[in-house]
Amino acid sequence: MGPFFARPLPLALYVHMPWCVRKCPYCDFNSHAVQNGIPEDAYLDALFSDLDAECQRLASAPARPLISIFIGGGTPSLFSGSAIRRLLDGLRTRFALAPDVEITLEANPGRVDEAHFAGYAEAGVNRLSMGVQSLAAETLARLGRIHTADDARRAVAVARAAGITNINLDLMFALPGQDLAAAREDLEQSMALEPTHLSYYELTLEPKTAFFQQPPALPDPDLADAIQQQGFELLAEAGFERYEISAFAQPGARCRHNLNYWHFGDYLGIGAGAHGKLTAANSGLVARRTKRRQPNAYINACQNVYLSANDPTSSVWTLSEQDLLEEFALNAFRLVDGFTAIDFERSTGLSASHLKPGLDAAEALGLVSRIEARDPSAMHPTARGLAFLNDLIGCFTL
Repeated sequence: MGPFFARPLPLALYVHMPWCVRKCPYCDFNSHAVQNGIPEDAYLDALFSDLDAECQRLASAPARPLISIFIGGGTPSLFSGSAIRRLLDGLRTRFALAPDVEITLEANPGRVDEAHFAGYAEAGVNRLSMGVQSLAAETLARLGRIHTADDARRAVAVARAAGITNINLDLMFALPGQDLAAAREDLEQSMALEPTHLSYYELTLEPKTAFFQQPPALPDPDLADAIQQQGFELLAEAGFERYEISAFAQPGARCRHNLNYWHFGDYLGIGAGAHGKLTAANSGLVARRTKRRQPNAYINACQNVYLSANDPTSSVWTLSEQDLLEEFALNAFRLVDGFTAIDFERSTGLSASHLKPGLDAAEALGLVSRIEARDPSAMHPTARGLAFLNDLIGCFTL
């Protein structure tokens, strides 16, 4: 590996804030209900220790500016504006930021503080992602959400008043008790808030969640499909372009941070349970690193990251050629526009010949299509491929 890395891959940063007010029954993220308050200062100290260790790993490679920063959770909006300012100021002392850097913070509409939001904007946050999930009172209650529809509307208004106009709303469909009319009303009310981006995705029952243990009554597959198709049509009519399986954006508002994941770029991950991916400049080897999941264990481990006994890293592994092929396919085939052979070679360091067996199998199943007019090597998932992504990715697995 290595000959195809003609230039460094883009570099992004993910920061995980693991606390939330209450664990939702469908959530399988690394989040923990607040019990005795959030140790803001101790956690920020830990983040900086973690980040300094990551910077040392980058020291031998050419410096790369951060193209995006994503502060996710949990509920990062539980942190004060001053905490987010301290975080971003600390990042600026360690990294150059791209002139158009995208800085996203996730927020829960049920915990909106005007002073917090003003502080986020002043600190440099220029994009908010709000977990609305639904605007129907009964559905919100079934989902265990702590906010109301009015809370969501107020949150959007507060964000705009603070100067943050690039706003994503997370909205789920095929929810307990939901029919076509209710799903339409949910989506139309969400679009009425005029977000720049919508993440519109089906509720899935993930292992180790309360919903998985005690499943609610969900729409049958035919109804779920009808809800999805209705939603796609409504979003297109409203000017939202589908550019990824569940991501829809107004012109110029695609999420750069997520695009870096899907294009198989590099990213650092700091915080409890965070994941990172880095490509070595000298060898082209790609390594993934995961941090300790439990917040207290993570904070304690970061007190001296240079002692192996206190390493916040829980696991690190180098991707094999097969891993690279599968992970690239898993990410890139989520994109409606697809990719080219050059994209694959640049992102993995592998020859495009590694793609051929999987592409031949996927084409035979009608899951991918060539884009000859764009580039002889360009390919993208078909509508069938997007609908049956697991089958498409399966073509590239051993």
